[in-house]
This record gives sequence, C-alpha cells and structure tokens, in this order.
Amino acid sequence: MRARKLISAAGMAAGLAMGLAGSPAWGQQTLVDEAPPVIVNEAEALARIDVVFVLDTTGSMSGLIEGAKAKIWAIANQIATAEPRPEIRMGLVGYRDRGDDYVTKLTPLTDDLDAVYADLMRFEAGGGGDGPESVNQALHEAVHAIDWGGSDAGATLRLIYLVGDAPPHMDYEQDTPYAETCKEAVGRGIIINAIQCGVWDETSRIWREVAAMSEGEYFAIEQSGGVAVIETPFDEQIAELNAQVRGTMLDYGDATTLTAQMAKRQEAETIDADAAPAAAADRARYLYSRSGEKSLYGEQELVSDVQVGRVKLEDVPEDQLPESMRSMTPEERATHVAQLQEEREKLVEQIRELDAKRAAYITDELAKRAAAGEKGDGFDAKVGESVRRQAARVGIRLAPEG
Repeated sequence: MRARKLISAAGMAAGLAMGLAGSPAWGQQTLVDEAPPVIVNEAEALARIDVVFVLDTTGSMSGLIEGAKAKIWAIANQIATAEPRPEIRMGLVGYRDRGDDYVTKLTPLTDDLDAVYADLMRFEAGGGGDGPESVNQALHEAVHAIDWGGSDAGATLRLIYLVGDAPPHMDYEQDTPYAETCKEAVGRGIIINAIQCGVWDETSRIWREVAAMSEGEYFAIEQSGGVAVIETPFDEQIAELNAQVRGTMLDYGDATTLTAQMAKRQEAETIDADAAPAAAADRARYLYSRSGEKSLYGEQELVSDVQVGRVKLEDVPEDQLPESMRSMTPEERATHVAQLQEEREKLVEQIRELDAKRAAYITDELAKRAAAGEKGDGFDAKVGESVRRQAARVGIRLAPEG
C-alpha cells in the first residue's frame, strides 16, 4: 500500500491536516497513541466501504431508531480503522407501508456523514399497525435507486443492512419480490445483511432467506435494538472543543461553493446542538479519523487545503477568498492562515488528551458490564462484527476487537 507522510505534533506549526489514525477496539476507539502522529492524506483512499441502512421506521421501531442515532458515529469509527485506508460512504432507506405518511425515504450514498446523520435525526417511528410492511419496495430501492457508482479504490465493499421487525407484504403485485432483488444485489456485488428486531417467526424466516440469498449474515436482536450508550465525563468538553475547531475554518470559492459550505456549517452547528453528548463525542472522533475529512471540512476549506498543498494561497482569486481576508495584504493573509493552523493544532491536541481519557473510561465500563453478564450484542455490535468479516473477503482489514 502507499506510504503516508507522518508529521510530529511539534512540527505542525505550518499547518494541520486532520487524519488522526489508530487501530482501536470496537467501542473503545481513541485518537491517541504513546507518540501520536498526525497523518496527512496525500492520496485518495485505497479502499471504499459503502453501507446503506434499510430501516423500518414504523411505530414499533422507536428503540432501534434512537439507538441508530446514538451509534452511527461509533459504527463509522470502527470502519475508519480499516486498512487499506477507506473512503466511507453511507446512505439510508427508511420505510413504512402504503397508507402511512411515506412508503420510503432515501438518503443517497455520501462521504459526508453529517448529511446522513442529519437525515437520520429526522426519522421518527410512526405508522404501521397491520403487520407486514413495504420491505420489498425498500430493498429494491436500496439496490436500484441508490447510486452505488464505481470506485477507483483498490478494494470495494458494498453492504446493505435490512433492519426491521415485520415481514414484507407479498400481496403487493407491483413490488419486486425480495428473492429477485437479492439475486440482483449479488450480481452487482452488494451483500445484504438482515437484522431482525423482536421475535416474529415469519420475519425470522424471511430475514434468514434474504441473508442466505445475498451472501450476507442474519442476526436477531432485542426489539429495542439492544444498544448500550456509555456517557463519560469527557463527552461535552470534546464536543465543545470540536465546535471551536469549526471556528478556525475559512471557506472559499465561487458563490455556489460558498452557499454549499454555509449550509454545511449550519448543519454542523445543528448537530452540535442536538446530538446527545456521547454521540457528539463519537462524531468528533470520526471527524479527525483518516476517513472523516469530507464530513469535517466539506468541499473547500482554505486552512486545510493550503496546509496539504491542494491550493496555494496566492493563487486563490481575491473574490473567492473569505470576505474577511479580501482587504488584507498577501503577507497578512499568510499570517492569518498560519495562526488559524496553529490554533487548530492546539485544539486537536486537547481533543486527543480527552479522547484518551474517554477511551479508558469506556473500557472500564464495558468490563464492568461484561462482568455483570451484559452481552453487548445490540445493533451496533452486530454491524461491527459483520463489517469486519465481510471486509476481509475483499482484502480490507478492520482493527480487531478486544
């Protein structure tokens, strides 16, 4: 695999590229090693992992939906430990049934996980009630309406997670039956995993068939999703420091780019305000992982782009600079960018230190829960286990558990 350029924290006065790596255990990720390097992303990702969650959002699924909101960043963090370094994209297909407020809601595959999280936060459990749901339509759209695209990466893993508690309506004649969709998925290199919430026998039978026909895995979890959220004394401070990092960002570009970047920053502010503390801390960890750059910066951010050499400050047209910099001299602009780089470095070092303490706290708490007999086999754990095994099929290695 290609080499990555390592720069010590002490040598970062000229800038900071966010790509903090490690190989932590599931649920115990940390940004910190004994002598942590900062990894500069000099090249594109060497692998791609695409994950689409097909989620039953009817009334009985409230526990699972809330658990997914709490753990999507933890799942992304585990995937980010992969070697070769992955580009991570996620998407969503929320489904209910005919006669409900909607049948399906789609979020396209994207490497901006803030956008995925924002859509996930809008999901609320409701509708349903007659038993079977529009599973056939949801699966078909996950395979065909989502643009899986090609990949320049050396290894690509495409995964669907069907998560629900009720079987499909088989009496909707215009729907493509799940067996046909599973066959088509395999032909397109897409693995479908099936996670059953609850104990409905018919769901169990069909979910097992879906997994078997799609080269995936079947799991049964509690109706609530079985997600265990561990809050720590460090969560809120990590989230606050991450918000301060956002304050060091300078968006630049044409009007279209700046409009998109403004929306990106507003979205991040909303997430910071609304996310539970533990989820916000997990999000901060992902943003500074090797795969989190797009979620952190968006399309164009001047401080990071100058630091990694994507653009030379002097080559940026004046009318595409941040408005606050347009009246500055070239020397003043360079000084301003360097100062923001230095400020960002200090903030990230504080995040590193707190994240190490958080990881130790979580490790201790997990050990206590295991000793008390808790299994730790909820939604997020099952996703992590299966991603690890299925990534190995295509030559992608995730950090081991334990």
